[in-house]
Amino acid sequence: MTSPAHQSGTDRIAEVAGSLRDDIIVNVQGDEPEIEPHVIDGLIAHMESHPDDMATACTAFKSMADVENPNMVKVVCSANGQAIYFSRSVVPHDRDRTATDPGVYRLHLGIYAYRRDFLLEFASWKPTPLERTEKLEQLRAIEHGKRIFVLDVATATSGIDTPEQYAEFVKRISSKGPAHSDKMMI
Repeated sequence: MTSPAHQSGTDRIAEVAGSLRDDIIVNVQGDEPEIEPHVIDGLIAHMESHPDDMATACTAFKSMADVENPNMVKVVCSANGQAIYFSRSVVPHDRDRTATDPGVYRLHLGIYAYRRDFLLEFASWKPTPLERTEKLEQLRAIEHGKRIFVLDVATATSGIDTPEQYAEFVKRISSKGPAHSDKMMI
């Protein structure tokens, strides 16, 4: 168990990373129990071949209703795949109210890959104003001028952020049979 005093999941992962020797640490957040292996592999491959300190993943939104859901985090990226900003609000803002394609918006997935040394440095920083406002710890890295690579994947599994999404997850797993649901509930 990690200290209950941590401000975020990343801080908890950093505590564990302090006792590891691995250069790359991957954190699949607990609210993403169905994350696909190719996403994990893609982040590791990127970290092995690029000097980025931190990486995460995103995909296109499938519906405009989801874009407006504050439980589904949005990410805006540069042309070279670096995160510009993460938000619970709808970003980018559709000033002219003409957006009808939810694919313009990117859904942040609950997975991170870090370099161990960066992760330990990150945990030494206090939570920042944007992080405290949005309740998104990755903003701490951005506010400290760090770059976050964002792997854009074609599809994503459903995260669990609400009781309704949890109920849908249980129903989905239960329909796959007892052998599968036992493995997912461990």
